[in-house]
Amino acid sequence: MLNVEHVSGGYTNESVLKDISFEVNRGELFGILGPNGSGKTTLLKMLSGILPIYNGEIYLKGKRLQEYSVKQLAQITAVLSQLSSQSFSYTVKETVSLGRYAHQRGWFQAWSNEDENIVQRVMTQTGLSRLQNKNIQELSGGERQRVFLAQALAQEPEILLLDEPTNHLDLSYQKELLDLLKHWTAENDLTVISIFHDLNLAGLYCDRLLLLEKGTINIQHIPNEVLREEKIREVFHTDIQKHPHPRVAAPQMVLLPDLFKEKTIVKINEEMLHASNEFIELRSPAPLRTMSSGVLGAGTGWYQTFINRHVDKDYNCSDHRGEMASFLRLKGFEPSEIVGMMTAVILEDAVYQLYEQQEFSIFIVVTAGVGNAIDASKSESHTFVSTPGTINTWIFVNGELTEEAFIQSIVTATEAKVKVMNDQKVIDNSTGTIATGTSTDSILIAATQQGKILEFAGTITPLGKLISKAVYECTTNAIQNSLRRTKR
Repeated sequence: MLNVEHVSGGYTNESVLKDISFEVNRGELFGILGPNGSGKTTLLKMLSGILPIYNGEIYLKGKRLQEYSVKQLAQITAVLSQLSSQSFSYTVKETVSLGRYAHQRGWFQAWSNEDENIVQRVMTQTGLSRLQNKNIQELSGGERQRVFLAQALAQEPEILLLDEPTNHLDLSYQKELLDLLKHWTAENDLTVISIFHDLNLAGLYCDRLLLLEKGTINIQHIPNEVLREEKIREVFHTDIQKHPHPRVAAPQMVLLPDLFKEKTIVKINEEMLHASNEFIELRSPAPLRTMSSGVLGAGTGWYQTFINRHVDKDYNCSDHRGEMASFLRLKGFEPSEIVGMMTAVILEDAVYQLYEQQEFSIFIVVTAGVGNAIDASKSESHTFVSTPGTINTWIFVNGELTEEAFIQSIVTATEAKVKVMNDQKVIDNSTGTIATGTSTDSILIAATQQGKILEFAGTITPLGKLISKAVYECTTNAIQNSLRRTKR
């Protein structure tokens, strides 16, 4: 659709862009990234024919860009610039109708039924039909941006060039605009080339990205390759970290402010643990990075307060998360800031201990009973009944964990727990076989993210060995405490 071959050019005799080559396919949403001064807007103006090319060629549908007349180019390419506060006092429909100018013929241009149908269609598609008689000066910024998008679409272009189309728009309008553009590329084979300042929006919506640096191409590839931590740090000169989007297969970048380097030095130990008959609480002086299966705070996050609440064995609630949140509010806690678990175990029987290595340590807290023990390999023999978690395991790591180490910590802790069940000969009462855990066990891994970097937590790594030892010993003792109580 569009081929750029060894193009150089700019505003003066000195080229802003040097030896630029790339191609864009029909129906593609192609993003242009780069820091200020890298040549993004210059490139877009060259693609639209506004700025001259000093060297190289731009081919549009196989034909040199210079061979198109202005009107011919307007029939193929539309341009949507950044939203401006300046606009003429036209109605919405009049403004959108200007997009049909490129298709008018002869000296005395006439408004045809086709023109009217196209204008009405794009106003419907952009949600502007009810506003068509309003003056655009009366519209919000997001509404005006939609008007200018509709004007561009009324040209029926094959290529749409956008210069930071979401600039100055709030979140809802950004999403609305980009969702519409993505829909048009998929449904109407429209090719969209857009400048983005927001790396995350580019990662979410673009099929491919081109990253400019000082007037040259640093990389052009799929978003996951362009949005690499080392690449973005190198080009934008800032601390940044890459994470996957929680719902979409798209890369996302987060800034790392200098504040994170000045965190309070934390070492989690038993001095931070407080217990009552109702709940065990551990409150950290600084947020810890967490991965958990708690009733509250499940998944990954950053938390300072951790609650393991005692409930009766016959506890049954259709909305256990809501009930847990209400309980915590009554006790003066903010539920959204807590990792919370439930257990039917008497909290007096909890076991906790600090395990230390030379360069890191872990603090572990376990509550464990085996009244609803289950053999996972025979789980099809059981009917699902939501009962309070019986074995709850907290592992606090005084060190910095990688993503891999977080997951491996859970695997290693689970393996150690299963070994305890075997050695203690805990039986699944429904199957008569050795149990592997209870029906609703919960686990928490929380790390200070300070000190020694712990890349791995497999069973034979230093961290894995410590977790294995700690979980095995503390779970064994906690089960024995509970069994002694039931025999009294």
